[in-house]
Amino acid sequence: MQQLALFDLDNTLIDLDAAFHVWVQEFTEKHGLGRKGAEWLISLDRNGLPHRELFFAKVRDRFKLPIPALTLWAGYRQRMPQLVRCRPEVKEGLTRLRTAGWRVGIITNGTADNQQGKIEQTGLVDLVDGYALSGIEGVRKPDPQLFEIAARRCGLSLKDGGWMIGDSPEADIEGGRAAGLQTIWIDRRSRIRQSKPADHVVADVLDAMAILACEKGPNRRPGPRDFERSATRRAHR
Repeated sequence: MQQLALFDLDNTLIDLDAAFHVWVQEFTEKHGLGRKGAEWLISLDRNGLPHRELFFAKVRDRFKLPIPALTLWAGYRQRMPQLVRCRPEVKEGLTRLRTAGWRVGIITNGTADNQQGKIEQTGLVDLVDGYALSGIEGVRKPDPQLFEIAARRCGLSLKDGGWMIGDSPEADIEGGRAAGLQTIWIDRRSRIRQSKPADHVVADVLDAMAILACEKGPNRRPGPRDFERSATRRAHR
């Protein structure tokens, strides 16, 4: 199997949840929504409305804001790339994979401006071989077509396999399996149960990278130190 690793973006390579909480604080202060307003926004996000167009329509109605929902959504897309962070140890892990001969890509659903902004602002654009954004390609995970586009951007094809790593059981794991990839699920203490289990289940993307590091490649076969470095970084986060 070829050394192809496709990573989801939000809550896999970057911490979207932490950035969202910062945005909620800023938004509630700007519009005077108070603590209960902030709690409602977080609850709305957790209860299945991550689609931001619908999210902001409900926000506008709830708080009777004079600003159009599409304008609120546009402001969110402009701000979020400035708030998200990618941990240094995650960046180092991507660099080590590429040094070991892996082709590394990002595959993500979302609007083009928001997702590309995140990739550029975090510096991930310089650490991967390519990326595929649903907002640009017009097709979303779990459709295998987006996985093929991502692989092609990395200079490879899905016909020789590879890996998909992400936090969504449907978009990342089921989509990856449908595309012929082996999968690693980042389980963020979700209550969602997978209809078809991933090949590996881990709590952090660094654990996923450690699994990939044990895959035999053309340049080297990493030893125990790869795991030790990963564990040490997580312990000191």
